[in-house]
Amino acid sequence: MANLKRERFLDDDDEEEVPGKVARSQDTKDRRSRHCPYLDTINRSVLDFDFEKLCSISLSHINVYACLICGKYFQGRGLKSHAYTHSVQFAHHVFLNLHTLKFYCLPDNYEIIDSSLEDITVSDIMFLLVQRFGELMRKLWNPRNFKAHVSPHEMLQAVVLCSKKTFQITKQGDAVDFLSWFLNALHGALGGTKKKTSIVTKAFQGTMRIFSKKLPHPDLPAEEKEALLQTEEYQEQMLESTFLYLTLDLPTAPLYKDEKEQLIIPQVPLFNILAKFNGITEKEYKTYKENFLKRFQLTKLPPYLIFCIKRFTKNNFFVEKNPTIVNFPITNVDLREYLTEEAQSTEKNTTYDLVANVVHDGKPSEGAYRIHVLHHGTGKWYELQDLQVTDILPQMITLSEAYIQVSH
Repeated sequence: MANLKRERFLDDDDEEEVPGKVARSQDTKDRRSRHCPYLDTINRSVLDFDFEKLCSISLSHINVYACLICGKYFQGRGLKSHAYTHSVQFAHHVFLNLHTLKFYCLPDNYEIIDSSLEDITVSDIMFLLVQRFGELMRKLWNPRNFKAHVSPHEMLQAVVLCSKKTFQITKQGDAVDFLSWFLNALHGALGGTKKKTSIVTKAFQGTMRIFSKKLPHPDLPAEEKEALLQTEEYQEQMLESTFLYLTLDLPTAPLYKDEKEQLIIPQVPLFNILAKFNGITEKEYKTYKENFLKRFQLTKLPPYLIFCIKRFTKNNFFVEKNPTIVNFPITNVDLREYLTEEAQSTEKNTTYDLVANVVHDGKPSEGAYRIHVLHHGTGKWYELQDLQVTDILPQMITLSEAYIQVSH
C-alpha cells in the first residue's frame, strides 16, 4: 500500500531511480533529453485531448500521462506504474504529462526537450481554454440551472495555465491586457489565423487605415530637416490593419483644485477622443529611436465594438492613472463619420448601444474593478463587483471611470 501511494502521488518533477541502471552525469542527461531517438514514432493523427484526463486503467485523474504513439492515457511514470508498463509492453516511448505539459521518454524516464513538440502542447492547453470557457457560458445561460450562481474557478485555472501564469487567481491583473490576450488566445485555439476567421473575429474584428509619417530628429538643423522631409523615407505611408478593440487616448488631466482644496476631476465628451479616428487628426508617437505622426480612419465596423480607454501610463518607476471622466451616451453612438467615404456607402449599421462597461476605481496598484451590464430581457442595468450584484440607474454609469466598453 505504501508503494502504491508513492506511485500515485509522486511529484512529476521528480525523476525516479530505476533499479539496475547506472546513474549518468547531468551533462549526459541533458544531451539525452534534447536528442530523444523516438520522436519520429509520435502519431499526431491519434492524439485527441478532448477526453477527460483519466487513466484508462485505474480511472484516476492523478499524475496522468498521454502516450503520444497510441493516444491513450496512463497514470504515473515510475517503476510498476501503468505508463511504465505500457511503454515496456508495447514499445511506446514518448509520453506527455497532462498537467505540467512536460514530455518524457519511458522506460528510461528522462524529460524530452525539443521545439518540434510545441504544436502538441499549444493545441492541448488552448483547447482546454476553449473547453472551460464554453462550459462556463453554457452554465451561465442554462435555464435549468440547479443553483442561481456559477463558479468560474475551472475557467480561471485554465487561464492561469494557458497564459503561463501571466494572469493568476491570487493577483489582480490589468483588464485590457487580459482582454487582448484572451481574445487572441481564443481566436488561435479555434483555428483562426491572420487570414482565417473565427467566431471571435466575426464578432469583434474591424478594419482601419493607419497613415504614418516619419519625423526628423528634433535636434537636427532646419535645413537638414527640410531636406529629409523631401525624401521617400519621410513620406506618409498607409497600412491596412485589423483591430479587436479601439484604444481611446485621454487628454492630460490638469490638477485643478476648488476653494476647498479638493481636486477637480476633468471630463471629456466621448466624441472628442473618438476624433482620433476621423482620418484628419494627427498625433505624434515615439519609439525607442524614431518619431512618427499618425492618423487613423475606420474602414469596417464589427458587430460588437470594444473601446479601451487608456487610463494608465507606465514608465520605469511607477504607473500613473488618468481619472478623467468620459461623458458617453448609453445608446445611439453613431460612428459613420469616422469611416472612409467608401465604407460609409457600404456599412449598413454604424450605430451602437452600450451593453457592458468595465470600471477601474482607485489607485493603479490598489484599485478595484466593477462591471456594469445590461439585462436585455428587462432593459435594466446591473453593477457587479465580486459576488455583489445591485441594480443601477443608467445615469450613474456615465459618472464612472470607464476603462473598457462593449457596444452592439
